[in-house]
Amino acid sequence: MADTTATANPEDGVRRRDFLDIAAVSAAGIGGLAVVYPLVSQMAPSKDVLAASSTEVDVSAIEPGQAIKAVFRKQPLFVKRLTAAEIAAANATPADSLRDPQTLAERTKEGHEDMLVTMGVCTHLGCVPLGAAEGEVKGEYGGYFCPCHGSHYDTAGRIRKGPAPTNLEVPEYEFISDTVIQVG
Repeated sequence: MADTTATANPEDGVRRRDFLDIAAVSAAGIGGLAVVYPLVSQMAPSKDVLAASSTEVDVSAIEPGQAIKAVFRKQPLFVKRLTAAEIAAANATPADSLRDPQTLAERTKEGHEDMLVTMGVCTHLGCVPLGAAEGEVKGEYGGYFCPCHGSHYDTAGRIRKGPAPTNLEVPEYEFISDTVIQVG
C-alpha cells in the first residue's frame, strides 16, 4: 500500500489552520459585540426622557407685560412678552456695564424681540425667581427677583445685583409659527 501522508497536498494543513484562525477571530468578534452592545445601548435615553426633550408653548394669549410659566425638562420655563417700555429699558442699558454682558437682541429671536424665553432657575443656587406671575416681586430692575439669596434680574433676564454669576439661561428654541415656540 502506498503512504497517503507523503502524497497529501502540503497546502491542506495551511488552509485548515487559516480557516481555524478566521473562525476563532470571528467568534471572538461576535462575542465581543454581544458583550459591548448591551453596555452601550443601556446608555441611550429612555422613551420618557426623549419625550421630554422638547416642549411646545402656545404664546398667542400672552399680552405685553405678561409672562407665563411652563415646564421644560422638569424645570420652570419663563416666557414673557415685553412691553415697549421694557424693551427700551433693556436696550438703554450698556451691555459692557453688566456682569454677564448680553444685549436684548442676543437673548431674543430676530423678528420676535418682544418675546423673552428663559429658564426659571436662578444661576446662583438653582432657586426659582419671582416675577413671572401677576403680583410677584420683580426686584429693583423690574424683571425677576430670587428670594433665596437676593439676586435681581432686569426685564431681559440679565443679572444686575446679588450673588448670581450669570444671566438667566436662554434655552435653545425656535418659533414654529407666529404663535407657537418649540423649546429644545
